[in-house]
Order: sequence, then structure tokens, then C-alpha cells
Amino acid sequence: MDELDSALVRMLQEDGRRTNRDMARELGIAPSTCLERIRSLRRSGILTGFHAEADLAAMGRGLQAVIAVRVRPPTRAVIEAFQTFLEGMPEVVSIFVLTGNDDFLVHVAVRDTDHLHAVVLEKLAKRPELADVRTSVVYGHMRKKVIGPA
Repeated sequence: MDELDSALVRMLQEDGRRTNRDMARELGIAPSTCLERIRSLRRSGILTGFHAEADLAAMGRGLQAVIAVRVRPPTRAVIEAFQTFLEGMPEVVSIFVLTGNDDFLVHVAVRDTDHLHAVVLEKLAKRPELADVRTSVVYGHMRKKVIGPA
């Protein structure tokens, strides 16, 4: 990735709806060059997609929590099956598969504490492979919008 590619990635991370013509004008390049660079970034796997951000609270999911989960036995089959189960839960925002004491960190967004309690007790705790679960309510969440190359 050169400086032009980095600039395009940054611009698209800031606003994925920016037009090709607008980015080309800001960078001082031809729109055809800009379009080809973006296509190349997609082909190489650097740009993996575009998405819309939604306000979780406005969608009725104002309470967020991070749930640390340990499963047993810690085999590939058990971990993959549990991850598939988590991916199917509508409350799950993101899943981190870990090494160390916990096998997963699960970020959830729910209506309220009753909904969170139900997720933990009626969904997670019923799983036979669940060995331990710890829930932490999230007071605030920040995600970097722009991430540059290493």
C-alpha cells in the first residue's frame, strides 16, 4: 500500500458513501485512477466491504455488556460449535475468540437488565459446554473509525 491507497482507505473508513469523483478531486487524481485503486484494494482484500452504522439505543438496545465465557472441553469442535451458536443470537454484536482464561468475549446489546439476565440464564447457561460466564455492563463504548496500516 502506498500513500494514495492509505488515503483512499482512510477516506472510505470515515465515510463509505463518499463518491469516487469527490475522493479523486480531494486527492488531485483522475476519477478513473481513483476507481481503479479502490477496485484493486477490494481485490487484494484490504477493503472487505461497506456498511451502515446504526444507533443501538435508538433501535431499542440501549444496554450493552461484555460476557466472558469459558467452555469445556476446550476442543476445536466445542469452540467452533459454540461460536456458531453465538453467531445465531440476535443480541450478539461481536465475538472475540481468545487464548488464556476465557475462550470468548461476547459483546451484546439488549433492551435492559432483564433482557441481559435472560440472555445469560436462558440462552448461555443452558449450554452443556459452558464452564464459566462473567458479565460486565458497558458504561461507554468507543470504536476507532479510522485504522491505518501498520
